[in-house]
Amino acid sequence: MYAIVEIAGKQFKVTQDQYIYAPLMKDAEAGASVEFDKVLLVDADGQVEIGAPVVEGAKVSAEVVEHVKGNKVIVFKKKRRKGYKVKNGHRQGFTKVVIKGISK
Repeated sequence: MYAIVEIAGKQFKVTQDQYIYAPLMKDAEAGASVEFDKVLLVDADGQVEIGAPVVEGAKVSAEVVEHVKGNKVIVFKKKRRKGYKVKNGHRQGFTKVVIKGISK
């Protein structure tokens, strides 16, 4: 059984006991349980139910494992012949979540 769920504007294909890195959820602490109710598609052993836009009554329950940062991305700006150079780095924040169950 799998589902396609929308979390903070991004779509994830999830199955039970799967770890995903969702966009940062600041209000959820480690060990807290969360539910996602924007389920777009549910596949239960070959029976596919597609929502319009969401499947009514379907929920995905999950547990927050930890908050992590992604790999560093270097942002380098330069204007030639002007002596202008700027180097910055960015690390995007993610929330590591384990999927506990999918209910229809």
